[in-house]
Amino acid sequence: MIKIGNLKIPGKIFLAPMAGITDRAFREICKNYGAALVETEMVSAKGILYLNRKTLSLMEISKEERPCSIQIFSSEPEDIKKAAYMALKYKPDLIDINMGCPVPKINKSGCGAVLMKKPKLCFDLVKSALEGVNFKIPVTVKIRKGVSKNNVNAVEVAKYCEDAGVSAIAVHGRTKEDLYKGKVDLDIIKKVKEALKIPVIGNGDIKTPEDARHMLEYTGCDAVMIGRGAIGKPYIFKKINDYLDGKITKELSLSEKINIMKDHIKKSCLYKGESSGIKQSKKHIYAYLKDMGVPAALKNEVQSLVNFNDFEIFLEKIYKITNNIKSGS
Repeated sequence: MIKIGNLKIPGKIFLAPMAGITDRAFREICKNYGAALVETEMVSAKGILYLNRKTLSLMEISKEERPCSIQIFSSEPEDIKKAAYMALKYKPDLIDINMGCPVPKINKSGCGAVLMKKPKLCFDLVKSALEGVNFKIPVTVKIRKGVSKNNVNAVEVAKYCEDAGVSAIAVHGRTKEDLYKGKVDLDIIKKVKEALKIPVIGNGDIKTPEDARHMLEYTGCDAVMIGRGAIGKPYIFKKINDYLDGKITKELSLSEKINIMKDHIKKSCLYKGESSGIKQSKKHIYAYLKDMGVPAALKNEVQSLVNFNDFEIFLEKIYKITNNIKSGS
């Protein structure tokens, strides 16, 4: 258990925010398998201020998810102040500020990882967000190693944010230019941890229980945050928690994995409507199938799925074919 501001988090393995991925259905599934903290997709402060329906829907949080953080992105202190205040309506346990997204579309608007070029602005954004929530809930930030290999300033930015009153900082060990390529730099996470008094959360390339333990031990960080490693494998949280507790986790059977996927997609259809739920979940379906070792030819059939009944028939086919392949028949 770690404490972020006045909030006690029952564990140290968190789900990272991912655009188009960490919707309510996926957050609930990850929470069910032991994610100690989950986080929404990044939400535009402008979208909140303009009362955009799709934007506002991203902030809907269920009881099953808590504790849950709403992540907001903006480059304007006054906007983030107002947006953080409006976000309180959805009763988040935390507000997180995105200062680490490397996507060009976000960076062109001055948001995400390019904010690290302006440490003072990072300070102002944190201070404004805290004023927006009237200091009622903790504010955290997510940053990267830096903007480029010639501009590595995670420690500097982290100190500015700490001075502004942030309660915790998540650090992804790559630069903006790296995107998701190359090896994560654990040393920069370690340096940020050594420089700060508040909790530091390590992020990047955690795909196995061993990866999580190594990051925790090497960097001394207080928690780790899993992003892409959880897509198609939400049960990774249980595997890591068991591993850290010295327990042996039995490998899930094909039928167990299928049931997890089915529960996930059923939730998506419930929250988004059947048609949208299936359509928007296809990226998750592909990820699940990859972990199950499903043949490529069968994966191509995912595109033809239009409703939940189609999906259930598809699952039955997967089970029969994959079982036959494993049995050699």
